[in-house]
Amino acid sequence: MGDDVKAFVRLADLETIPFSHGKSYESYDAPVAKALGLTKLGAAYTVVPPGKTACPYHVHHAEDEMFIVLSGSGEYRFGDTIHEVQAGDVLGAPVGGAEFAHQLWNRGNEPLIYLAISSKADVDVCEYPDTGKFAVMSGGGKTRRHGQSAFAFVGRAEQGLDYFDGDADV
Repeated sequence: MGDDVKAFVRLADLETIPFSHGKSYESYDAPVAKALGLTKLGAAYTVVPPGKTACPYHVHHAEDEMFIVLSGSGEYRFGDTIHEVQAGDVLGAPVGGAEFAHQLWNRGNEPLIYLAISSKADVDVCEYPDTGKFAVMSGGGKTRRHGQSAFAFVGRAEQGLDYFDGDADV
């Protein structure tokens, strides 16, 4: 085992990394899977303050996600439905289209704490149905929200180019 890889982690001992953007997005995250040396499975310990969410409404095309609510309560927007969730609930977010888009909000008065677990793909496409955006990420990378990657692009379909745009006619 490498020096940085642990056989186990104790959630209470994890140091969280603060994240915030604008008025709605705020979380404190600790990379659990990385500490355990996992390469095909992602896992993060996430704390979301009251009235906040960790990320926009989205759906992945290559990575399944699962959330285990450890404490607090919130609203889980999944497709066209909003579900009230609380400690002990397990939430699924399969790959697919807008019908599987999801977002977890803390609508309670105490921190919402959960484990976010995901499969890992070398390349992923993420759609944001509310804004018409999409993100393409490769190299085990993430968007700016999650750090640097080998390649990441966020855009909208209407900004697309023709396949041969800019290529000389050879």
